[in-house]
Amino acid sequence: MNNLSIPKNYWDAALYEDKHAFVWQYGEDLLKFLNPQPGESILDLGCGTGQLTEKIAQAGADVWGIDSAPAMIEKARENYPDIRFDVANAANFQVGKPLDAVFSNAVLHWVKEADSAIASIHQSLKPGGRFVAEFGGKGNIKAIATALESALEAVNIPAQALNPWYFPSIAEYASLLEQQGFDVIYAMLFARPTPLADGEAGMANWIGMFASTFLAGLSSEQQIQVIRVIEEYLKPTLYRQGTWIADYRRIRIVAIKL
Repeated sequence: MNNLSIPKNYWDAALYEDKHAFVWQYGEDLLKFLNPQPGESILDLGCGTGQLTEKIAQAGADVWGIDSAPAMIEKARENYPDIRFDVANAANFQVGKPLDAVFSNAVLHWVKEADSAIASIHQSLKPGGRFVAEFGGKGNIKAIATALESALEAVNIPAQALNPWYFPSIAEYASLLEQQGFDVIYAMLFARPTPLADGEAGMANWIGMFASTFLAGLSSEQQIQVIRVIEEYLKPTLYRQGTWIADYRRIRIVAIKL
């Protein structure tokens, strides 16, 4: 468990690809909403290791992938050398010329500066350009977050101060989009219980990948202790027949730049 001492903003690209493929596998369904066309210019915002960027390229679109994590971009370039990938931040990225679409899967719940991200997306699109996104919505990982808070409070760590996530309701997010000049044409919030890889180790792997900011200040021994407490707390509800289930709720949005 020593590898759980992960500093903030560090992403383990190998662990992401090996144990968390569900992130982009579920995202393939979102591509139907994007419906990329040959010759369109499309940005994959928060592209990770590039799997969905490559699917967009297969449709004949001119696609560009950006991510704030250098390790992810390095792996994406290695995976798909013919596609352009750059390190950039969702809250302040710039484009050279306006795009037909911005696509974002499982990213915007990491961007607490939602207004800044929406402004960046809006300025990057042509009039009539579309923004298609899915990310954690209101109530996402509620059970996991509650267990995390309880376990950290037991070792005097204030979990709320370390929370890196933003899980808005449809009303909240649609309002932010409308205020910045988007027409929201589709919005849905839905439960998507997600099985985690690696059996018994699934929840510990998930915490190491996605909740590392909570553990960064703890010793290896404390991290192991906290994870054991979380597992005990969640086992009755989220562990079924040898597999951990993450209690995901996703918000899916399609909006057009006016």
